[in-house]
Amino acid sequence: MLRSVHVIVPAKINLHLKVNEKRNDGFHDIESIFQKIPLYDELLIEMADTKNTCKVDSPVFKLPENNTLVSAYTAFCAATGIDIGVNVTLTKRIPSGAGMGGGSSDAAGMLRGLQELFGVSLTDAELKKAAETIGSDVSFFLYDGEGYDTAIVTGRGENVKYIKSRRDLFYVLVCPGVHSSTKEAYELVDNWNNGDCTTFPLITELESIYRGSVKDWTFGNSFTKPVAGKYPIIQKAIDDLSNFNPEFVEMTGSGSVVFGIFSSENDAKKAYTQLCHNWKESYLLKTT
Repeated sequence: MLRSVHVIVPAKINLHLKVNEKRNDGFHDIESIFQKIPLYDELLIEMADTKNTCKVDSPVFKLPENNTLVSAYTAFCAATGIDIGVNVTLTKRIPSGAGMGGGSSDAAGMLRGLQELFGVSLTDAELKKAAETIGSDVSFFLYDGEGYDTAIVTGRGENVKYIKSRRDLFYVLVCPGVHSSTKEAYELVDNWNNGDCTTFPLITELESIYRGSVKDWTFGNSFTKPVAGKYPIIQKAIDDLSNFNPEFVEMTGSGSVVFGIFSSENDAKKAYTQLCHNWKESYLLKTT
């Protein structure tokens, strides 16, 4: 049996995100395209000499006591009956509260790492059940490797249909530094939707649009207008990125990171080189 495992977990951006009306249970169904990007958190999971404990050390970013790593450990133990404790060191690089799925990806990586550490394999159904107890987006991150980078995601985020990922795009990301809570963002969308006439492509069209020219994308994000309306710095990030003529620009998730997509590496580099002077937290990335 191993004593420790090291897991690398990626961020994601939403290339498209439509939020439908609130359901009777208070949740919202979404229609989205999730795209993993090469910006990573790292987990070091070590077996402890205690039982039923999950101690998390996060030197870079202070986590709340009830965090997704502890939730993942609890779900794993419930599914397997294992009661051995673990110590986890989280090296945080994915911006928090930015719409990039960092907490969800950490949780999924924790589930994968615990399986490796204890030498057990949960079934797909058991993994999915565990993921859904932690958070809506965790299911997307459960599997790693080629074929699991891009997906059409529906329901609350638990219904994941993986599609072939494009490898020809460059991403410039700007993080405005606003922490937009998911709860607040959904409240803003609910209020905004009362008078919004924005149209989105049909879910049956999403994959074909994704395959086409980025300049012709009709994707959108239901959160962008209401969230950027409350936090003007997000709109400034969108405007600053737009000045460099990306083929597509949008906010990811419920905010606040904004991304521009370029087909030309040189164009992406030029944009990033200029933007990073005014935006301290910015990134140049390519799907690989």
